[in-house]
Amino acid sequence: MPEKKNKAPFSPICLRVSPEEKARLEHDAGNMTLSAYMREQLFGKQVAPRKRRMKRPVKDHRTVAQLFALIKQTQAWNNLNQIARAINSNTWIVTPETEKLLQEACKAIIEIRSMLMKALGLDGSDRP
Repeated sequence: MPEKKNKAPFSPICLRVSPEEKARLEHDAGNMTLSAYMREQLFGKQVAPRKRRMKRPVKDHRTVAQLFALIKQTQAWNNLNQIARAINSNTWIVTPETEKLLQEACKAIIEIRSMLMKALGLDGSDRP
């Protein structure tokens, strides 16, 4: 019977640590994944590089918290849902009130996008 070849290029290793140890590892790893950080600590920088992905793309956690607060307090999502429902049922009538709701929703979305771009450390230059 032929021997099975392991097709996986890497073998996982399980390591149990306390919550405090894990928190320290995550802190020390910074933007690296825990596996990349531990591999570097064990083998140094001489190991073959792997595709790296950023563990935490968020640059500004305070802005993210403000963003979630803004999303929670804004009625933009509800307003957009009501507008979409009215358009889909052919009952959309443009009045000063509905136009104001749409403008408020657009303004909130633009503000949320701007905050998200800031939190991710992007400059928004890709904006048309």
